[in-house]
Amino acid sequence: MKMEATEKLERVLDIYTKLRGGGTVNKAAEAERYGVSARSVQRDIDEIRGYLANNAENNGYLDVVYDAGEKGFRLQSKTKLNFDGAETLAIAKILLDSRALSKTAMAEIIDKIIDSCYPKDRATVKDMLKNEIYHYAEPRHGDEFMSKMWDIAKALKDKCYLDIKYLRPKDGKIVKRRLLPAAIMFSEYYFYLTAFIQDKKVQETFDVINDAFPTIYRIDRILSLKISKEKYSVPYKDRFQEGEFRKRVQFMYGGKLQKVRFTYTGDYIDAVLDRLPTAKILQQEGKRSVVQAEVFGKGIEMWLRSQGDLISDVQYELCTAKKN
Repeated sequence: MKMEATEKLERVLDIYTKLRGGGTVNKAAEAERYGVSARSVQRDIDEIRGYLANNAENNGYLDVVYDAGEKGFRLQSKTKLNFDGAETLAIAKILLDSRALSKTAMAEIIDKIIDSCYPKDRATVKDMLKNEIYHYAEPRHGDEFMSKMWDIAKALKDKCYLDIKYLRPKDGKIVKRRLLPAAIMFSEYYFYLTAFIQDKKVQETFDVINDAFPTIYRIDRILSLKISKEKYSVPYKDRFQEGEFRKRVQFMYGGKLQKVRFTYTGDYIDAVLDRLPTAKILQQEGKRSVVQAEVFGKGIEMWLRSQGDLISDVQYELCTAKKN
């Protein structure tokens, strides 16, 4: 009797392991494999189904379902906590293309995302990504900045000032700043902190005193940071709206808010409108479009130059700054 109980336990664990690994369990095949009846295998599956139901929170709300196409049983989420194969592949591809993390950090996160995928799709997703992960090129700074970014997120949540030491890119000088953090943003391979400088002496060097728009810091260039015990308060109506800021900033170059107007003569006006979310077509005739957009600073000039002869007649007009 003891031997039978041990064999049953091993059989149930084997079937459960197969299901968790994304496999399909065929009753007839499993019965032949273990030398038992198909009814015994069905009871094993029912026990696994009961275990999953009784431990739903710890097991990701999974259920054992029959797949007619596969002619067997497999695991399926009862909720939308799991990604399907297409969703997992899309998320992983976007992450890999961002090249924002070290190779080690990227591989670990991709593995976790794949583990959140429906078991039946995991092997396919892994196979689709393995070559790209192998040849992944990590950012040159090599900084493991995730803990710094999390500290910034906590400061944002608790509305605390930040004191940082920052390696300034334009001259390699290390500067100290007291900041009122506004948002964490991502663009063109890097994560950034947008924040309002609180140092009065530094503010005196601004082009616009009491500038209504934030300064931008690459998080990997923050050498150290300390969350102050001093807290700030911003009325809800004056909160910084990163979504609106993102529409108007190019390559995370800050500066004055302005309108830019130009003529585009390329084939793909949609690419221009996607690149500049605030863009509007003022005139259009064939391939010739006159476009106007609101943008911050000089980052727009980098994009305009990249378009070569497709862009002409560029004009700028400063906007009146309104505090977010």
